[in-house]
Parts: sequence; structure tokens; C-alpha cells
Amino acid sequence: MTVRMARWSAEHPWRAIALWVVFVAVCFVGGNMAGTRDASASDDAIGEAGRAYVMIEDGKFAEEPAVDNVLITARSGALDMKAASSAAADARAKLANVTGVSTTGEPIAATDGTALLVPITMTGVSDTASDRVAPLLAATAEVQAAHPDLRIEEVGGPSIGKALDDTLGDDFKKAEILSLPVTLLILIIAFGALIAAGVPLLLALSSVAAAMGLSTLASHLVPMGDATSSVILLIGMAVGVDYSLFYVRREREERAKGRNHVDAVEIAAETSGHAVVVSGTAVIIAMAGLFLAGDSTFSSLATGSILVVAVAVIGSLTVLPALLAKLGRWVDRPRVPFIWRLTANRGGESSKVWRKILSPALKRPAATLLVSVLALLALAAPALGMKLKFPGTEDLPRTTPAMQAYDRLTAAFPSNGTTHLVVVQAPAAQATKVKAALTGLAQRTQTDPLFATLEADGPQIDVSADGTVSVLDIATPFATRSDEAADSLHELRQSLVPAALGGIAGAKYAVGGGVADSEDYAEHVWKTLPIVAGFVLILTFLVMAWTFRSVVVALTSIALNLLSAGAAYGLLVLVFQGDWAEGLLGFTSMGAIVSWLPLFLFVVLFGLSMDYHVFVVSRIREAVNRGVPTREAVAEGITGSAGTVSSAAIVMVAVFSIFATLSTIDMKQLGIGLAAAILLDATIIRAVVLPSVMTLLGPANWWAPRFMRRRAQAAVVEDRQPELAGV
Repeated sequence: MTVRMARWSAEHPWRAIALWVVFVAVCFVGGNMAGTRDASASDDAIGEAGRAYVMIEDGKFAEEPAVDNVLITARSGALDMKAASSAAADARAKLANVTGVSTTGEPIAATDGTALLVPITMTGVSDTASDRVAPLLAATAEVQAAHPDLRIEEVGGPSIGKALDDTLGDDFKKAEILSLPVTLLILIIAFGALIAAGVPLLLALSSVAAAMGLSTLASHLVPMGDATSSVILLIGMAVGVDYSLFYVRREREERAKGRNHVDAVEIAAETSGHAVVVSGTAVIIAMAGLFLAGDSTFSSLATGSILVVAVAVIGSLTVLPALLAKLGRWVDRPRVPFIWRLTANRGGESSKVWRKILSPALKRPAATLLVSVLALLALAAPALGMKLKFPGTEDLPRTTPAMQAYDRLTAAFPSNGTTHLVVVQAPAAQATKVKAALTGLAQRTQTDPLFATLEADGPQIDVSADGTVSVLDIATPFATRSDEAADSLHELRQSLVPAALGGIAGAKYAVGGGVADSEDYAEHVWKTLPIVAGFVLILTFLVMAWTFRSVVVALTSIALNLLSAGAAYGLLVLVFQGDWAEGLLGFTSMGAIVSWLPLFLFVVLFGLSMDYHVFVVSRIREAVNRGVPTREAVAEGITGSAGTVSSAAIVMVAVFSIFATLSTIDMKQLGIGLAAAILLDATIIRAVVLPSVMTLLGPANWWAPRFMRRRAQAAVVEDRQPELAGV
């Protein structure tokens, strides 16, 4: 199939290119026109916290208006309350005339006298408040200018939301801006020619654009998450460049042997194209395992990743052969003089270097295998102590004034910090009992240091219009991911809430909030990880066994990928659960790994590492099928693919490392985890463990049950067809 598609594209290049351009344009434009559907509470319902949000959604509460605040504090020393009151009056007067402001509340003094808070109620719905908060920020800045001796700042959900949107938007642009020149530079060094370097980048970018559009269309079936676009860019750049590299390098190699352009493309399709299909299938299978997790976050990430990989595979089989056939030898133009000479002379030198690197694995495979596996297991060992938590507000970057103001707000008014939601659903006839029980619950928390002091006006209980759902906010003065906050959640769930509400007939209750989200999601990940991993392992085994007609190759492929993933987990824990790398990478340790990361990292690593494995083992099998002894076939396959795989790995590591420079802790952990795993896979696994295993096994590498042997024999003939065609 890959050969037929490549042959048609090579013989009809303009049609293939035009069809690809139309496909990408339709996907991108159509997706933007269709818009995005975000996840609802029922889509995101995980554990008891999820049940709490579903109850709130069932209550059909009138949407509360967005509330921001003007916080007034002293720049140093004690707050002059008289001056603060004057500034508060000025703030109320100025903000009352600002478009988008509904009302300004009376100033509220902190119990310790360190701050004065002016609540500002905005018009319109809260979901879009961050888009409309700019005039309020401007007015507050004018009040600050009129009272330079005080610190006057806007702080609250809308202003923090705007600051984070700006930060995350800048981060995404930074990743895009940095990844393109870095990738192009690496490809120029790899090929020594500008057009050859531009072709993989063009395929990757067009694949990302098409997948972005398709993902918005798919969101109407599978709701789209916040991180989906970032993941599409991350995975799309990686696999798009990888697949093109495999294809272009093989096409150039065949042209160097004297093949014409169409024949070179056809042989590249027969070999590298086949490897692209297999590795793409492996990535898609791995990503599909995320659907078994049963929540919208993983389903959204799976959908985006599958779409961009599928598009990249299709592009490498259709438009890439067309481009290569149309360009012909122009693909090696314009040459970068010094770099071109290096690439032209690199083949022989590279083979010598790689022969030396492989020497221990080929000469002493048992000892080399033992030492390398023990080293990887030692690196993986810290993963046994992995802790999972959601990042809290305290983990957001403190580089913005809004987050610095938030810290001062929660210090002066602890009840504005971490909050638990106690949600009760009961018949309307029980509404009075429910309210009394919740009031008593709030009062009982006042004797416990795990909970914050109530505001002067008492507990705030919201009741739905039909009287069936009641919601109580209970604050804790501790950070969301702290042990004390978790203890306060457990105390509510295990003793305080059941004692207060257990006697009300027909009442259902649940405790939600940020702390509950983190605890419940971590438990969810640990429960679903074995299910997803089992699915990925079994289907990957079947694909690899059928592709290489060998059970042994399939088993060793899985074992090596598990070693690589385990080592990446261990490195992630070493870097991020401690604090030694904080200054180096610019983060504050949260003492844990982001809850969704281990599961997502497993499937991504398992899928992407198959790229190299399939490509390298395919070259080894080609040599074996020509009658080359196993030891020499291993050396030939690895040295012959070294340039391509090394270039692809460098691109992946570089792109992933860019994400490690972003502001949020989840993107930093994702970038470091992926970069470390690919680096380990492309070096220790490929240069040490793989050759050791295959050399030790010898002919046993290709053992297969009887029903697969006929296909194995047919495969030998297929693999020799390009060779025979040139005779």
C-alpha cells in the first residue's frame, strides 16, 4: 500500500500537493468555523469531587456575577487605616463609573488590620470576566498613582484569569517561536541543504495546522481540554519531523546509489514508509489507551495526539513522495557550504564512531546488558516514591503582579484562599434541616486549626431555586497541595460531614473543591494506570509481532520501552519532587508530580520510542534477510540508521526541552520527562541495550509460531524486491 501510494504521488506530484493543501485548509478553516466545545461538570466528574460538581450543575444555580477586588496594603510597616480608607473611597468612586462594573461594596478590614478590601461586582457572565477586566485594572492603576504611599492593586478571579491567560498565551507563542528555528537549525545541520531541511518542517507544520482544526471538530464528540493545543504542537512537531527524516534520508541514500527519483521514492516507501506506518500505528494504539481512563482530560489529549499522528503519517505517504519526486536533486539545494561538506563526509566517520560505541555490546553482550539494565533500573528506582497532586494556585508563576497580589490577599484574608465545597442534594421539604445542619457544620470547624475563621457575617450557604441543592464553602488557611489541606478534606469527608448530614432523610452529599480535585484525581490515575498500560502493552505486542513476524522482537521491544519509561519516571521524580533543580529550571517544587502526567507520559513515551525501535529493527531485519549474520546485521542496522535516528532524536529533545522553559509546572514536567526519555531511548537503549539483547539472542530474535512463518518467508522476498529491481 505504501509503495502504491508513493508511486501515484511521485507520478502525479501536482495533484498530490494540491490535494494536501486543500485538505489542510479545509481542516483548519472548518475547525475554526465549527468552534470548540468545552467539557461540562458531568464530563469531568472524577470521584467524590466530581459528584459534588454534578450536584451543583443539577441545581441550576443562577450564574453568580464575577467579583474582583481592590486590595489596599502598606508598602512597609503597619497599615495607616485612615489613609487606606481614603484610598478605598477614591477607588469606589472611580470604579463605580467604569464600564463593566455593577456595584462596589463597602471596604472590609482584615482581622489583623494589615489590609483593606473593596469588593467589585462586575456585569455580565463570570466566564468572560477576564476578557473585560482591563478597564478595572486601568482605573485601579490611577488610584494607585494618586496614593503612592500605599500599595493598591486589583486582585480576584477575573484579574488573575487575565494575567494567566496572558502568561500562557505568551508561553505558547514562545514555544512556537523557539521550536521552529531550533528545529530548522538541527535539520540544516543534518542535511546540509536548505530545501531538504525545510521539507520535514513543512510537513510537521501542516500536520499540526490540520490537526488543530480537526481537534476542534472532534471536540463536539469529545470535549476539548486546555492542554490539547499544546500537546498537538508538541507531538506534531516531533512525529512530523521524525517521519519526514526517515523518508528523506532513505530517498537520498537510494539516489546516491544511482536510482532515479521515482525508484528512490518507491524504495523509501517500501522501507521507511513501512516503518512510518508501523510506528504511527504504535503511537495511535498507545494514545487510544487513554480513552480507557474514562475522563475528558485524557480523552481530549488522546484525540488531539491521535489526529496529529494520523495526519503526519498520511502526509508522509502522500505529499512527501510528491515533493521529493518533484524536487529531484533540487532537494539538496541550496547547499550550506561548510555544513554540506561535513554531511557529505560524515557517513564514513559516523560509521567508525558508532562501531566503537557498539563494540562492548557486540563483543561482550551479556556483561554489557547486565550493567546497562542495572543502571536504568537504578535510575528508575526513585519512581517508587512518586507522589501525585494537582498544581495549586501556589504553583502558578509569581512573575505577574496579579499572583503577587493574590499572596497578599490570602495572607490578610485566609478565607479567600483554599476552599472546600460541601454540596448537599435533598428533597425541597428538607431544605430547612439541611441549612441548619450546614450552619452547625461551619460552626464546628471553628474549633479546629485545620480550618479558617469564618467571616463576620457567618457561613455562606447557597441554595438552588428549587431548594434541592445547598452549597457551603469551608475555607482552610493552608495551600491546596499541603498535607494540612488534605487532612482537613479527610476530616470533613470521614467525620464532620457524615455526622452533620447523615441523619437527614433522602440527603446525598459530597465534598469538592481544589484539594478534593487533587486527591480524587491522583487516586483515579493510580487505578486506571494498570488498565491503560495493559491495553497498550498487549496491542503493541500484537502489532510488533505481526509487523516483524517475530514474537521475540515484540517482547524485547516492550521490555526496552518499559525500561526507558521507568528511567524517565525516576528522573522526573529526582528533578521535581526535590528542590535541588529549582534554580536551574526556574520552578518551585510542589513535592509531587502533576496528577495527569504519569499516565499521559507513559503512552506518549511508549508510542514515540517505537519510532526509533521500528526504524532500527527494520534495518537490522533487512540485513538479516540478505543473509548477514546477526552480530554484523545488528552493527549494520544501527550504524546505517545512526544519522537519521540521531537527528530525529535531537529534534525531539530540543522541542521537548523548549516546553521545559515555559512558566507552568505541568509543562515543565512534561517537557523534561519527554526529553529525558527520548534521550535515554536514543542513546543507552539503542546503542547499548538493544544491540546486547539482539546479539545474545542471535537467530532466536526471529522466532515465530508456525502460522506466522509463511508471512516471515514472504517478507524476505518483499524486502529483497528493491534490491532485485536494481540488478
